[in-house]
Amino acid sequence: PADVQVVLCAGAPDTPEILAEVTGLIEDLRTRRTGVVWIDKMLPRDELVAVLAHGTVFACPSVYEPLGIVNLEAMAVGLPVVGTATGGIPEVVDDGVTGWLVPIEQVQDGTGTPVDPERFVADLGAALVEAVSDPARAAA
Repeated sequence: PADVQVVLCAGAPDTPEILAEVTGLIEDLRTRRTGVVWIDKMLPRDELVAVLAHGTVFACPSVYEPLGIVNLEAMAVGLPVVGTATGGIPEVVDDGVTGWLVPIEQVQDGTGTPVDPERFVADLGAALVEAVSDPARAAA
């Protein structure tokens, strides 16, 4: 929804190319909606906890996540998680209880690329809309 502020914590990209891609995508997003905040550096623990504590929902759209400690950190401050059903995320997020798991079918080439990226984005978006549209359920 347009009235939802989006806070992106995306620092320490692996390569300059990834940084350029992320920068371009965020600039594009900012042309299409307001309320987009990008934190492009690693935050000290106390600042990260403060950011999380002010959130409504935590999104973890990873295509590779061995454990998903970030999800545990979000849940520690009471946030529900919308995460990809891959890697260790389903071990941490109890679908329908502590958050929402978004299904993903991945290309079997080691990249984690979704077979159907549009479907993945649509499913992720639907779960996020559901989470922010029903704060009582999200807080449960």
